[in-house]
Amino acid sequence: MCADWNNLNAEQGIMDLNGIKIMLIDDSRTIRRSAETMLSKEGCEVITANDGFAALALIHKHDPDLIFVDIMMPRLDGYQTCAIIKNNPRFKNVPVVMLTSKDGLFDKARGRIVGSDHYLTKPFTRDELLSAVRQQRERMEAA
Repeated sequence: MCADWNNLNAEQGIMDLNGIKIMLIDDSRTIRRSAETMLSKEGCEVITANDGFAALALIHKHDPDLIFVDIMMPRLDGYQTCAIIKNNPRFKNVPVVMLTSKDGLFDKARGRIVGSDHYLTKPFTRDELLSAVRQQRERMEAA
């Protein structure tokens, strides 16, 4: 892992997100840009990809600490992308958060089956996005 998972912002009582390397996979340019802006302002390094194929090429180069992946994408959907990531021994412990407008029980269950660690429904707020990052950091610390 590239990030210092024990870095806490004592003044604010919240985790400092500085230096976390996050991959964001979404076919929506708007979602990619808005999430990248929100995360970058918190000190995260953000790598973006517009589909699963592009992401799989980048993941080996960048070794992200956390991955957000949209479910509904052309060519290789989020479920397939997550399954490929989680089946790779090098990346099986990297948290994957499903990022989608689909929030049904079936969709969440399918995400768990392919190995996702969390589920974030679009549209999301800045606080929801940062909370998802912090939750995954806490899980990594506990592991």
